[in-house]
Amino acid sequence: MYVLHYAPDNASLIVRLVLLELDAAHRTSLVDRRVRAQDGPEYRRLNPNGLIPALETPDGALFETGAILLWLSERHGALAPQPGDAARGDFLKWLFFVSNTLHADTRLLFYPERHAGQSADVAAFRDAARNRVASHLGLVEAMAATRPGWFSPDAPSVLTLYVCCLVRWLALYPVETAGWLDLGRYPALGAVAAAMEQRPSALQASLIEGLGATIFTQPSYACPTEGSAT
Repeated sequence: MYVLHYAPDNASLIVRLVLLELDAAHRTSLVDRRVRAQDGPEYRRLNPNGLIPALETPDGALFETGAILLWLSERHGALAPQPGDAARGDFLKWLFFVSNTLHADTRLLFYPERHAGQSADVAAFRDAARNRVASHLGLVEAMAATRPGWFSPDAPSVLTLYVCCLVRWLALYPVETAGWLDLGRYPALGAVAAAMEQRPSALQASLIEGLGATIFTQPSYACPTEGSAT
C-alpha cells in the first residue's frame, strides 16, 4: 500500500487524483502546514527538500511531482504511453516541460518574495513570472489543440491531471491578483479541464479536500476537513 503525504489543495492533489484513477491501494498522512510539519525531521527524512508531496512505496519514498507521476504510470502501466510506445517521446517532453518549466515558474509567481532576492522589485519579479506562465500555457494550449491521446478530454493521463491542477491554482493565486487567468483564452485546455473535473477521481478528491464542484474550470478556495492549503 502506498502512503501519500499530503496537504489539502497542494501538489499532492495531483498524486491523489492519479492514485484514484489507478484504483491503487493507498492511505494518506497529513502534512500540517499550519505548524510547518514539512520542515520537521520526520517529514524531511521522506523529502529532504521539505516540499509536498512525498509518496511512500514498496521501493522507498519518492518526491518531486513529475518523478512520482512517471513512476506510478510505469509501475501500473497506465495513464501514459509506456516504454516502446511511439508516443512516449512526445509525452515525456511535455511532462518534463510542465514539471521543470510551467510548474517551476508557477512557484515563482506564487512566492515571489522567497525568490526575488532582497534587492529585487518583488512586484516586477511577480509580473515577469506571470508573463512567462502565460506564455507556457500558450504552448500547452497549442499542444492540446492537436488532441494527442495522452492529452485529450477523452481520457485522463498523468499529464492532463497535472496541468489541470496547475490551471486551478493559477486561477486562485496569488490571492491579490486572483482572476488574471482567463481559461476562455485556452479553449483546448478548457475542454480538457471540463472533462477531467467530471471524473469520479476528481469528484472524490473534491469531497475529501473540500475543493468545490468545478475544481478546474471555476475553482474556489479549499475548505478542507483537516489541515490547511496554505
